[in-house]
Amino acid sequence: MNDTSDTLVQDPEGGLPRLLEIMRRLRDPETGCPWDIEQSFQTIAPYTIEEAYEVADAIDRNAWGELEGELGDLLLQVVYHAEIGAERGLFDFGSVANAISDKMVARHPHVFGSESRDKSAEQQTRDWEQIKAAERAGRAKPGVLDDVALNLPALMRAEKLQKRAARVGFDWPHIGHVVAKIAEEAGELAEARDHLPPEKIAEEMGDLLFVMANLSRHLKVDPEQALRGANAKFTRRFAYIEAALAEAGKRPADSDLDEMDALWDAAKRAGL
Repeated sequence: MNDTSDTLVQDPEGGLPRLLEIMRRLRDPETGCPWDIEQSFQTIAPYTIEEAYEVADAIDRNAWGELEGELGDLLLQVVYHAEIGAERGLFDFGSVANAISDKMVARHPHVFGSESRDKSAEQQTRDWEQIKAAERAGRAKPGVLDDVALNLPALMRAEKLQKRAARVGFDWPHIGHVVAKIAEEAGELAEARDHLPPEKIAEEMGDLLFVMANLSRHLKVDPEQALRGANAKFTRRFAYIEAALAEAGKRPADSDLDEMDALWDAAKRAGL
């Protein structure tokens, strides 16, 4: 390895060129790291998803001291995929950056083109969707739902599918229809619970969750974010229960539902 490469790798101010060189060195088939050499798009993809969630988690917790590191971990994933792409002659980091730059310029004619900026954020969102629809029409798979990623979290994908269908008019016009559908699906789930096999119960549960995602969309609530908030709230309140029981020399397993319910209500009163 030449001195220039070593100097760049060791340069604490080397920025993105340093990171790209580190990845190139890690993937070098003769002198790189055996683990890194073995990786592929498929094996790295789960780490990419995990790192994106860790970025979101740091933001949700206002953990600004951690966010820089988490963003670095996520950037590493992009660099990793770009290096594998370069090795296969598919693309490289530069072409990835150029592609997203071209997309941003094309999708913001009111900033980089001749269109007026004198329009609302809502109008800009509609324009954005029209541009995306035109892009999809030129692809090999022009179906309305074709490019909604399969590996998204199920709740997030449900919302995106519904949004995409709504753009072509396949949507309930009033939120009351959604609420009525929730009641209908809840009834079907209750009936399935009593009379149908497990696979049908799971199907009815899925239908109910799908309509709940639709309700979130009509309310302009991000269902994934809302559920993360509910998870966090449940965690805080259950921790309160555990702490209160510990003060009495008990564990949850030593308690009963009535006692824990009372402590849950105390946690609510405490603003948790």
